[in-house]
Amino acid sequence: MEIALKIAEKIRAHERFAAYIVLPMWPEGNPTGAATQRILYWQNKTMQMMYETIYKALEEVGLEDTYSPQDYLNFYCLGNREAGNVGGTESPGTANTPQAFSRKNRRFMIYVHSKGMVVDDEYVILGSANINQRSLEGTRDTEIAMGAYQPHHTWARKQSRPYGQIFGYRMSLWAEHLGVVEDCFTQPESLECVRRVRSMGEFNWKQFAADEVTEMRGHLLKYPVEVDRKGKVKNLPGCPNFPDVGGNIIGSFVAIQENLTI
Repeated sequence: MEIALKIAEKIRAHERFAAYIVLPMWPEGNPTGAATQRILYWQNKTMQMMYETIYKALEEVGLEDTYSPQDYLNFYCLGNREAGNVGGTESPGTANTPQAFSRKNRRFMIYVHSKGMVVDDEYVILGSANINQRSLEGTRDTEIAMGAYQPHHTWARKQSRPYGQIFGYRMSLWAEHLGVVEDCFTQPESLECVRRVRSMGEFNWKQFAADEVTEMRGHLLKYPVEVDRKGKVKNLPGCPNFPDVGGNIIGSFVAIQENLTI
């Protein structure tokens, strides 16, 4: 939510600011399970709260018809498909399982377990904490984080965009996950870059979800939800569930014990 508030602050100041957030396609566990569905439900509500915060800021400055919340904030996940023949045959008892469908369709989630953030191409933070009770309660798991920057490669020192090792690190991640390097990637806050990366992510998701198996060049997928201009988050048309494995992408509110991650 702090990211959305920062974006809103920049909108009011008429400054460009953008955030690219990469999540697991679904949390660890069974995507159809009650606990996972509950987590996805609150994840969806958090996304919507962030997008609505951005929309309200656009309204305040009279830009709601010029820009949309996704011109500032986008969520992504990682996945892959590999074309080629699948060796062997499934036994009758496993032929209709999510695992069998995934193997048949050559479609796999790439699980995001890293916790890191690059800010303005000059500061990087890497850590171990998850957003759950175990990590954040303070009396359970021991966590660690480190932040780093290069004193000679900062906006204040350069009076321009820094092109140090943190910039190189971010660009290498983008090259790995998008499968290409484009000039606009050097200005990630720009509207051109935000829309270009979102377009590539949408294309990758369509390739990932398609019936036909094709080799994927990039692995960064636009998170499969639809966001309207006012920040309302809902299922993609025709795609309410995760391919092969099932489970409502925007989650469901089921009656289970509140402590989901103990």
